[in-house]
Amino acid sequence: MFQKAILHLDLDAFFASVEQLKNSQLKGKPLLIGGTGGRGVVASCSYEARKFGIRSAMPMRLALQRCPDAIVLRGDMEAYAKKSKEITDIIDEAAPLFEKASIDEFYLDLTGMDRHIGCWKWSGELRQRIMREAGLPISMGLSVNKLVSKVGTGEAKPNGARLVECGVEKAFLAPLSTRKLPGLGAATYQKLSLMGVRTVEVLSQIPPLLLRREFGQSGISLWKKANAIDDSPVTPYHDPKSLSTERTFQTDTTDVQWLKSRLTDMVSRLAFDLREQQKLTSCITVKIRYTDFNTYTLQRKIPYTANDRALLLHARELFDQLYQRRQLVRLIGVRFSGLVHGHYQINLFEDTVEESALLQQMDKIRRRFGQGAVMRAGALAD
Repeated sequence: MFQKAILHLDLDAFFASVEQLKNSQLKGKPLLIGGTGGRGVVASCSYEARKFGIRSAMPMRLALQRCPDAIVLRGDMEAYAKKSKEITDIIDEAAPLFEKASIDEFYLDLTGMDRHIGCWKWSGELRQRIMREAGLPISMGLSVNKLVSKVGTGEAKPNGARLVECGVEKAFLAPLSTRKLPGLGAATYQKLSLMGVRTVEVLSQIPPLLLRREFGQSGISLWKKANAIDDSPVTPYHDPKSLSTERTFQTDTTDVQWLKSRLTDMVSRLAFDLREQQKLTSCITVKIRYTDFNTYTLQRKIPYTANDRALLLHARELFDQLYQRRQLVRLIGVRFSGLVHGHYQINLFEDTVEESALLQQMDKIRRRFGQGAVMRAGALAD
């Protein structure tokens, strides 16, 4: 049985690095990517900006208070998606099995390659090739599972590499802050700190039943992470071209308000699916089928987003343009296409602080209680 070998690759400050590649005059300067309005949010920032304590998802106003001389750019999602695809193609050509976790993050399963070529040597050569051909800095971590490899990458940044050999995973994690464990949010970190648990080593020594009592089922996950246990597989990369849904009504209708409420619900559910799959869309299509089965569609290219508010605005405008015949409607549908991988933070080009916080809270409720547990007022109908 081969020892598992999982490689994690993460492009450093991806958006900022792409902008610096496009314009060499930006290199070495504090650079902020995101909303430029007073209520905008930082989507990405260069390492020069991070020295001032600036982080992704921080209000742009606060970031500029910390670094008044920072250069602010609105961002070019099309350029980022194109560069991401370029790097994906390089990895796809070289790797036996890989997963694209987001627009700038990859996992590769190299298990068994040590029989022919050392995994560490092969990984280093791939990293050098990406930097040479794509012109961007990239960090990597190699270990026995995805969890430790990802933490290893974080410790190697910026533009570094970290090997965590088999058998020393717990020792590697032990001295680190618990906030460095993937998926451990601010609220959980704060609660652990109040319990006096600030390092992974201390967390690993707490009985799992006690953690479950304090944190619910996620407490067991915390204990596993602290003990470097992660059996999650590398999921083969598959890039769906679109997400869509449509609804045929039991009774054909001309009730426009009711139709718009159904449209709102469909768009909100699809947008949630986008965010859960860490994807953004650049094209929206609305479909109407009348009672005589004549079917019409209208589509629109839009800036990359997964934000309910922006998508609903476009969907309603397309519906208003389509619904001209004033006949009974049998079916409506929505499709998002032109998808690219991207964390929810990417949508912060358009979001305000309040809107992004609202969406995050709504998504938490949906994950826990199901899609229908919370919805926008416009989706409610008699």
